[in-house]
Amino acid sequence: MFRRILRYGAIGVAVLGLTGAILYQFFGLRVVILGGGTPTLAFVTTRDHQAAEVDRHRAAQAAELAPAPIAPTSTPTPEAVPTIGAPPAAPAISMAADWGFFRGPRWDGHYTARAIKTDWPNRQLTPVWKQPVGGGYASFVTVRLGDRDVAFTIEQRGPQEVVGAYDVATGREIWTSKWNAEFKEFMGGDGPRATPTYFDGRLYAQGATGELRSLDAVSGATIWRTNILTDAGASNIQWGMSTSPLIVDNAVVTVPGGSGGNSVMAYDHRTGARLWSSLNDRAAYSSPMLVTLDGVRQILLVTANRIVGLETTKGAPLWEFPWETMYDVNAAQPLVIGENRVFMSSAYDHGAAVIEVDVNGATGTARQIWKNNRMKNQFTSSVYLDGYIYGLDESILACVRVSDGTLQWKGGRYGYGQIALASGHIIVLTEDGDMALVRATPDKHDELARFPILDGKTWNHPAFSDGRLLVRNLKEMAMFDLRK
Repeated sequence: MFRRILRYGAIGVAVLGLTGAILYQFFGLRVVILGGGTPTLAFVTTRDHQAAEVDRHRAAQAAELAPAPIAPTSTPTPEAVPTIGAPPAAPAISMAADWGFFRGPRWDGHYTARAIKTDWPNRQLTPVWKQPVGGGYASFVTVRLGDRDVAFTIEQRGPQEVVGAYDVATGREIWTSKWNAEFKEFMGGDGPRATPTYFDGRLYAQGATGELRSLDAVSGATIWRTNILTDAGASNIQWGMSTSPLIVDNAVVTVPGGSGGNSVMAYDHRTGARLWSSLNDRAAYSSPMLVTLDGVRQILLVTANRIVGLETTKGAPLWEFPWETMYDVNAAQPLVIGENRVFMSSAYDHGAAVIEVDVNGATGTARQIWKNNRMKNQFTSSVYLDGYIYGLDESILACVRVSDGTLQWKGGRYGYGQIALASGHIIVLTEDGDMALVRATPDKHDELARFPILDGKTWNHPAFSDGRLLVRNLKEMAMFDLRK
């Protein structure tokens, strides 16, 4: 009897092993790590299969009707756009872009260009278009070029990183720029993760292995290129280069995280010539921002171990505040919440804090106003409205009062997704591809709608273009018309 049990057991193990091998080899069964570090079995499209699917779709799309080229336009005259915080002398930033930077024109995930529709029929929406996209975690930036709105993102297609330009109205691919580069990481996932930046007719795109390119936004032609890790003599960080390039006057600012004064590096945005470098900090996963704090225009940056303000011409530090998180995972964007105050949050039991900055001439200080564990942004970022912070505390949406950190409410399990704020409402992209609409009120968690829109793990930030919502993940991209 015992031998029979062993024999049947061995046969069962063999069958299970063979079945698992078949599912792995031919059907893409993989162990997927979700945001909380929980492993789960899921059917995943392989890199090459995904690239082939995108290529087939784009070829069929082009055969139907090739999109007209973008009409060349004269370079728009930059208009004055105030940096975040108290109204300062404004930097010269072109207003041609509706959503030209990561998380929008002020890096805060708050869309204010026009009111959006929040009375969704039957508590859901139908996409205007939906199509496959290459892998990676970048979001979109959008701009009006000629007579059309164009969205840009960076994707992984096979062994190449690909910057794509898309017609917002139709989803049609206008141009691509490609180079050989592939970042692989088991826990975080593969592909590029830094959202491109648009400025003054050019797109600045950074890949996960440090490739930085300046591209003509109309044609996709490469104007200049470099590799920021090579330039800085730096090694890549565990989850890949993730910071979006920042335009400051005539400089494009990057964060390779090199030592010897090469943590932050700036290039002439027109020529690619190196302008300056500063700091010795390890890089984190949060993108630099151009802000005004205590009346001083500066670069706000979160590194692997601190929050720091840098002056804009040479990157000299103006003030700093320690901010060390387990595994160096400082990934959320800070929020400027007043003339001289900054909100910051990280996960891994670090929590959130508000700091107050005092810049006295060329140097300054930062002091803590409050700190608690009521908001723990892992690789999501919070939004701010009328004295309250809304964000994903790990995987649950929460609201805290910004003046003292008091928790107002916590509710709704959305996984490690991403959020945006528009017309007094929070749009939530959940980790498993749902979209939810939540009223931004400190009174209670008030979810108005929730429905599936994308297939698979969704860690990419939502973006806007003239009242239209653009979403994507590792497999799909879609557009929803929210114009009133």
